[in-house]
Amino acid sequence: MKKSWAPMIHLNVGFVVGALFMLLVYLVVSQQAAISGLSIATTVAQRISDKQLTKVVASDVQRIRNKPLIRGSGESDNDKVVLNTKGYYSETCEVDGDVRINGTALSVTLVPTTSSEHREWKIQPYSRKILPGIRPVTVTQLPDGAAAPACTARYAMPAVLFSVGGLTGNFWHDFTDVLVPLFIASRRYGGEVQLLITNMESWWPAAYKPILRRLSKYDAVDLDADEHVRCFPRVTVGVHMHRDLGIIPEWVPGRRRFAMPDFTRFLRDIYALPRAAVPPPASQPPGRRPRLLLIRRTHSRRFVNEEEILRAAEAAGFEAAPIELRRDVGVEVNAREVNAHDVLLGVHGAGLTNMLFLPPGGVLIQVVPYGNMEHIARLEYGEPAKGMGLKYLDYSVTAEESTLLEMLGRDHLAIKDPEAVHRSGWNNMTHFYLNKQSVRVDVARFAPTLAQAFDHLRQQ
Repeated sequence: MKKSWAPMIHLNVGFVVGALFMLLVYLVVSQQAAISGLSIATTVAQRISDKQLTKVVASDVQRIRNKPLIRGSGESDNDKVVLNTKGYYSETCEVDGDVRINGTALSVTLVPTTSSEHREWKIQPYSRKILPGIRPVTVTQLPDGAAAPACTARYAMPAVLFSVGGLTGNFWHDFTDVLVPLFIASRRYGGEVQLLITNMESWWPAAYKPILRRLSKYDAVDLDADEHVRCFPRVTVGVHMHRDLGIIPEWVPGRRRFAMPDFTRFLRDIYALPRAAVPPPASQPPGRRPRLLLIRRTHSRRFVNEEEILRAAEAAGFEAAPIELRRDVGVEVNAREVNAHDVLLGVHGAGLTNMLFLPPGGVLIQVVPYGNMEHIARLEYGEPAKGMGLKYLDYSVTAEESTLLEMLGRDHLAIKDPEAVHRSGWNNMTHFYLNKQSVRVDVARFAPTLAQAFDHLRQQ
């Protein structure tokens, strides 16, 4: 009996030993993997620490195992500085905790609840990070509270700090560089947010008061003239420009994702614009024709034969009228006029930004000046129009339709080799193709574009 049981006893012992050996191997491998993972996380965090505001920080390396990598902070949810460098244009910074803002010094200071390492960053509060002439914000994480500036005003709400310097004053840049990025940064708070403005231009808040009032229930603070130390639980430093006059939903902070149709709906609500869509033809009164609005420019890129173009639009089936989009009458006046029309027609320029107020389903027709301007025209207005739910059409002017031909002659470089002018630099390109040129549209050649716009509206 003892001999017959012996093989089984040895077998069982061998099985147990083997199982213990496999368990030991598993534990060793798991520990190695954990150490390896920690090393990877440490390496990436160090890389972020060493490369302050480079695109390496930008996107996918920002999170490891769905956890934010927080620069210059510990694990606390209340003491953190998170940089956002997604995309090409902007660098912004979210600071959470005991955050103190000194407007005179243009500084944002995070006072930690526990001892921490001293860190400092420079953030451009304007959406175009490489633009000169914008005073940077110094964001500092203190090692402790000993050197913290004393609060003279405390808030329970978050704040967004941004600049209205740079290229503002141009209607397209006002929206692309500031208002759309500000909507992205502040809309999640439902009005319970304090707006802090640097590089203040006194006319700017007045011009866009209805928009600012809807984004925040409180008067904006001019930081340039502010002597307070204002303290907040969270501050967004800078605003993030996703693309030209556009929003990338996946980049929107907070839980709610939105896109440009949400922004144009927001504008229609603010300015009480009645038309939220182009109505189908069957719902129109008998004899009612689609309405086309031609943007009249009084300086460069004018329609030299404006009346002829309006007659061509009438012949295509439209009710056509010109408009001079004046800044002194207020945004709401122009917005209501544009919203009452189905088609907006104009030469490439800031006036086309008023497509924001067209009803969805409407049409934008951009006349592209001579000089290989199609790419710029498409990026600045063509793609944004599509993102707003509009039909986009363009018409490229030939040399024969440009006043440059008569002004410069056929042998001038700006006529015979536009690409060479582009290669010579932005200033030369804008000098010839944006500042010196007007257009005389060949209405026979333009007729198919008008027909496309008309057909689109009839098929709504």
